[in-house]
Amino acid sequence: MEPEVFVDVIREALSLVAILVCASIIPSLVVGLMVSIFQAATSINEQTLSFLPRLIVTVLALMFGAHWGLEKMISFFNQMISLIPQVIS
Repeated sequence: MEPEVFVDVIREALSLVAILVCASIIPSLVVGLMVSIFQAATSINEQTLSFLPRLIVTVLALMFGAHWGLEKMISFFNQMISLIPQVIS
């Protein structure tokens, strides 16, 4: 049992979490920026105008990216299962 195995597992887990979070957050950030620019240009200070498009885009990103994210998580889980003999011995 080598400590490098655990470091690699944690590194891969954190990178997977970062990728999955970015896949849903980045579209929301882009839409939020576009709405903010629109609000600044038109002097509209409505809170719901900023919230609703970001919510819709985040839900759509999660809906369309769920299959891909689930595939990534299943692949990571299978990789972890295949590492069990290496960790035990």
